[in-house]
Amino acid sequence: MTQVPAVPYTLEQDEDGVWCAHAQLRPGIGARGQGNDPDSAVADLHRALTGLVEEFGPPREGPASV
Repeated sequence: MTQVPAVPYTLEQDEDGVWCAHAQLRPGIGARGQGNDPDSAVADLHRALTGLVEEFGPPREGPASV
């Protein structure tokens, strides 16, 4: 099981009503998630971050949980 580091993220609703979550794993490497509600957007972001950790490795702070 891949652990995704705890990273700060922003969550906002766009003008179309879609929720968007954004996070930066490290400089130049970020991810975003979208959904019909805040929980769906954060879950989508979590999946995106998991893929980035698998590809680029965790940030230097070490693994943690989201």
